Amino acid sequence: QVQLVESGGGLVQAGGSLRLSCAASGRSFSRDGMGWFRQAPGKERTFVAAITWSGITTSYADSLKGRFTIFRDNAKNTVSLQMNSLKPEDTAVYYCAAGTYSTLVLRKTGDYWGQGTQVTVSS
Repeated sequence: QVQLVESGGGLVQAGGSLRLSCAASGRSFSRDGMGWFRQAPGKERTFVAAITWSGITTSYADSLKGRFTIFRDNAKNTVSLQMNSLKPEDTAVYYCAAGTYSTLVLRKTGDYWGQGTQVTVSS
């Protein structure tokens, strides 16, 4: 059974940092793209970042460039999202996803999804 399990969410003050992690199990995702999406209350899910299987190429939502960094460890079957200089508008449920890189970046969706982890940024 394929599973993606996120961790690392929580409550942080504006300007703080959090690192989210996503652990994959059930099969290796070392040849898949992986990414992060988020959904704020009352809003649609939006793309945050994605990374190719090699880790060489990444893509970010324009508004998040410079604050968020995605990276992966294929040996551990994990993908992480380092979030710095957090703002209240970053408050959302963050989802890990896996799929082809083009699916994640161009279609803004994934083939596999985690359950999400809540990130709340207080002002």
